Amino acid sequence: DFSEKWHEDPEDRLQSWEKTSAEVRERFPGRNIGDCEEEGPPDILTGLYGGCVVSQMFGLGVRYWPGSWPASEHGYMLPDEEASRLEPVDLENNRFFQGILDQCDRIEKLTGTVKGCLNWQGVLNTAFRMRGEKIFTDLIEAPDRACRVFEAVTETMIDGIKRLLARQRESGQDYRFATISNCVVNMLSPKHYEKYLLPYDLRIRSEFEDFGIHNCAWNVNPYMNAYAQAPRLGYLDMGLESDFVRCREMFPETRRNLIYEDTDVADKSREEIRKDLERTAVELGPCDIGLPNIEYGIPDDKLLWVLDTIDEISNRYENG
Repeated sequence: DFSEKWHEDPEDRLQSWEKTSAEVRERFPGRNIGDCEEEGPPDILTGLYGGCVVSQMFGLGVRYWPGSWPASEHGYMLPDEEASRLEPVDLENNRFFQGILDQCDRIEKLTGTVKGCLNWQGVLNTAFRMRGEKIFTDLIEAPDRACRVFEAVTETMIDGIKRLLARQRESGQDYRFATISNCVVNMLSPKHYEKYLLPYDLRIRSEFEDFGIHNCAWNVNPYMNAYAQAPRLGYLDMGLESDFVRCREMFPETRRNLIYEDTDVADKSREEIRKDLERTAVELGPCDIGLPNIEYGIPDDKLLWVLDTIDEISNRYENG
């Protein structure tokens, strides 16, 4: 049950992790999904508040669901006047963020450390949660207002990430990276992204040793030139329609990840899936294959076949 208690109570998450890990080990032996096969302290931080971490720092409400991630309250929209004077959040005195640090204390008592990460989303993702579709019309009609929101979100993200990483270092976990999520970037033209959002993404990049971009399962082609401006980009993911050959040429040192959608796993034949995976190996590899949002309707035997096929293709190319 991923309702409010799961997000508010580390002990509940620990019990959930233990039950889930046992189930995964039984149904997918040897796969180490979610680190379930590893020794050592479990990660009961990752997943906390889903993608609503930063938006809640700004006071946006959230709804919880038993079988899904929490979602921002629908119907709320930051008014124009408030958006035009929005300031970064004072995290030292922010009840929600201080609650996260309190949970870190409880996690360390339970597991001996604070392993994992939060989903900080991205500047545009959070701005969209706060302003709705107005954030896009702002870019045309009131770009200064849009940039005011982007500025406040960016500074809050940087401050929050640094504070959490410092707390984790106290527990023995030395993380030094930031990842941004651009799940709604395809609502912007490449020119608008490069002009209005890229400067904020690059500012976040400049504050951390390592940096990655979650482009989501969209076609990354329109945004590759902009993403290439991020120095030493450590991670980039994309969808199946992307130009893999060009991506590998532009990001040879970046850890590349194809997000293979759950609908493809569910709806495509095994022959079609194999064809997709073979193409990925030839054009994008070496790379990762992400399989997010796998629902209970996908049979275990088909998922195991997909995992086995990925291993088979990987071994073939690794061994020449």
